[in-house]
Amino acid sequence: MADAIAPSPAPALPQADPAMRARIQKTATAFEASFLQVMLGSMFDTVDTGAFGGGAGEDAFKSFLTDAFAKSMAERGGVGLSKDLTREMLKMQGLS
Repeated sequence: MADAIAPSPAPALPQADPAMRARIQKTATAFEASFLQVMLGSMFDTVDTGAFGGGAGEDAFKSFLTDAFAKSMAERGGVGLSKDLTREMLKMQGLS
C-alpha cells in the first residue's frame, strides 16, 4: 500500500487591521439595524399599540421609535445577522 500523502496546509489568510475590522463591523451592525427597523415597522403597522394615544403625533414619531429600537437591538447582538455579515465581508476582502 502506498504511503498516504499528507495534504499541504491551507495558506493563512492575512489578518485585517483593526481599523478595517471596525469599519466592517460597524457596516454590518448598521445593516442589521436597517433590517430590524423594516421588520419592526411592519410589526407596528399591523399592531394597534394604543400606548401613545394614536393620531397624527403617533404616526409622525413611530418611525423614530422603531429606529431607536432597531439600533439598540443591533448594538446588543440583534438576531445574529451582523456577526454572519462581518464574517462574510472579511472573507470577501480576503481577510480572516
